[in-house]
Amino acid sequence: MGVLIFLGQRALATIPLLIAISFVSFAIILAVPGDYVDTWMARTMAMTGQSRIELEPQAEILRQQLGLDQPFYIQYWRWIVGIVTSGDFGQSFFHARPVDEVIGLRFWRSLLLAIITLVVGQLIGVFLGIYAATHQYKIGDTVATLIAFLGIVIPKFIIALVILYFLAFVFHSPYIGALFSAEYMLQDGWSWGKVWNFFLHVWPVLLISIWAGQAYTLRIMRGNLLDVMRAQYIETAKAKGLSRRKIIYRHALPNALHPVVMNLGGRFDYMIKGEIEIAIVLGIPTIGPLILSSVSNRDMYVVSAIFLIVAVALVIGNLIADFLLALLDPRIRQATMESKS
Repeated sequence: MGVLIFLGQRALATIPLLIAISFVSFAIILAVPGDYVDTWMARTMAMTGQSRIELEPQAEILRQQLGLDQPFYIQYWRWIVGIVTSGDFGQSFFHARPVDEVIGLRFWRSLLLAIITLVVGQLIGVFLGIYAATHQYKIGDTVATLIAFLGIVIPKFIIALVILYFLAFVFHSPYIGALFSAEYMLQDGWSWGKVWNFFLHVWPVLLISIWAGQAYTLRIMRGNLLDVMRAQYIETAKAKGLSRRKIIYRHALPNALHPVVMNLGGRFDYMIKGEIEIAIVLGIPTIGPLILSSVSNRDMYVVSAIFLIVAVALVIGNLIADFLLALLDPRIRQATMESKS
């Protein structure tokens, strides 16, 4: 019951945050001078050779049709009311389709990749952190620390560019810039062949994100486990004659995991942003390239919707992390119950 109360309080506290995020995400794209009609005019002038003066009457009509002649607060109000009342994120100007159709599978692909890299990266980081802490100052600790250091200091887009270079110019790989090969593009459902083909296309994204994600967790796990191993109750457990393995995994590890679990929400944010960054470099059709093209085209409803949906996903990720932390640490449940009584 204490966990549910705790999660309910956390969920209610996120409502003002989501409102603020929706306002900021909508305002950012409108803060830049110009709008979609200006990009339409520039594109039309380049294609037809018409002058800006000739296109101005059509531009004003288009601006009125799209509602871009309205003040900011009216545009925002219509957008947010449509989302709350009917789940309508607006119409994409560039694609001439509803925003949810444009984002569609791209967001779920990004979310799937982010979740896979988060889970695998955290597990690898935890196990390497335990190994490094239990083999302090030995060769295994040194190698693990070096791996973590490189994963933190090397920018992800640099690693992506290096992998892209080798795939394109050295190995001449056909698995670049797509999620599936041609024979699987229109195939409904999943098969083992399609899963393997998907992995052949996205393994650079998974590799880079997992490497970068586990590095920070490794350092946290190593440092916290070493601190916990110096605690008084660990010394008491040693004095009672408990085995080293039982002391580490039954007594020290649960307490050392608290900062790792607490940091899961921030790691999820890191994984999503990392996936977007890597996907832009590698040309993977997820929300990364879509954000880039939508910003350049001033397709404001697409950009704002992506920002808002990603923010909601991050809030949910933080709630899940809070739930796991409440299950792991009974003090949180107790504090919640005492605050209600």
